[in-house]
Amino acid sequence: MSQIDDAINWLNDLDTWAQWCVGLTATLLVLGIFRLILKSVILDFVKRTPFEWDDKLYKPVSKRGYIFLSIVGFQTTMKWVHGDGFSWVVSLEPFFQASYVLLSTSLVSVALKIMIPVVMERFSDPSSVTVSGSNSLIIFILRAAVWFGGLYLAFSELGIELFGVLASLAVFSLIIGLAMQQTLGNIVNSFMLALDQPFEVGDRIEVEGSLGSVVSVGILSTKILTHEENLVVIPNNSLVNSTVINHARGGGDGKGRRISLVQDIGVGYSEDIDHVKYTILKLMRECPYVLDKPEPRVLLIELGDFAKVFRMFGWVEDYSDEYVARDWLLKNLDERFDDEGIEIPYPKSVELRGDEDSSYNKNHKKASITKAKLQMVKEDKQLAKERARAKEEIEVINEKLKDPDLDGKEKQTLEEDLRELQSILGMFEAGDD
Repeated sequence: MSQIDDAINWLNDLDTWAQWCVGLTATLLVLGIFRLILKSVILDFVKRTPFEWDDKLYKPVSKRGYIFLSIVGFQTTMKWVHGDGFSWVVSLEPFFQASYVLLSTSLVSVALKIMIPVVMERFSDPSSVTVSGSNSLIIFILRAAVWFGGLYLAFSELGIELFGVLASLAVFSLIIGLAMQQTLGNIVNSFMLALDQPFEVGDRIEVEGSLGSVVSVGILSTKILTHEENLVVIPNNSLVNSTVINHARGGGDGKGRRISLVQDIGVGYSEDIDHVKYTILKLMRECPYVLDKPEPRVLLIELGDFAKVFRMFGWVEDYSDEYVARDWLLKNLDERFDDEGIEIPYPKSVELRGDEDSSYNKNHKKASITKAKLQMVKEDKQLAKERARAKEEIEVINEKLKDPDLDGKEKQTLEEDLRELQSILGMFEAGDD
């Protein structure tokens, strides 16, 4: 113990500049040990864990750790060299305390920013459609509350009354608020969009006649890019007060990006209905973009002035493929109608053939019609069975949902089944508007 006491006395007897050098050297040594522990122990542990949140927390926590140790080292050295008797040492004490408060506030704020999405994802329903985006309103409010509390404590350490400062700025804030009413409205509504999350970047939406993909959601406006490569800037005020159609949430079963494909096609009155329906249906099943489930369907929807109008119903897995799928169908439909001898009632070039060719085509078309009629009898029966089954199951599910003892998970499963069945029935009603 005497050797330790001698060492302490020797350090205390050093000149002021030498004591400062010793203190700063000790601080650098502590920082080096801290860095070694971070790199060799903590970082290695963080990399081995399967979680992402600890990787995101490592950098901000380590930075604030360095700042904290640096301030503590400087404060400790200052007290050791000059003691507590010096007035300027005492006057600096509140600044050190305020620094510790702000560092703690900053750390809590960053932790909230990183951890709240993790917690929300942990307790959210994975089967529902979720929309990602910038910080939600709940994160913003919590971080704002933490910073307000931190600033209040920091200003209190400095002897400044925060509420008094805010009161003195009230009139000025009112004037600014009136002048920037529209801008502030856009800012507030951007947080409402973040809370409600009606779409995310990349979704295709339709707002007031403008159809395009969302390229950015800003604090003042939302930008969408149309198919014509026009950038449409919509103020968040207008967006909140408008009806937004999100085509990325199509499908009826909550599957993002799936979209229904509805296309009308007219044929001449001389054409057989079953022949036309079977030809179109067969082609839709061959289309690489049209899903097998729900099954594509073809219905006769109108006897127009010049044509029998058929409507094709199908589902495309990704709405970005909608126009490619429509192009594929129309191109191949034109070729298939030519092969089957089905007439589309609008002016087009016709190659006149001899009687032998004409006779062959008529016989070929007659055979195709007979085959199509037999196939369509089966298709119509299958469609009728599916619709009847869907209606019966919908009634059964509705009765089950009336049960007051139904638990949340089972109720959610039933609602998903109900939505899927309703999409089967509603798919053929969507085009009748």
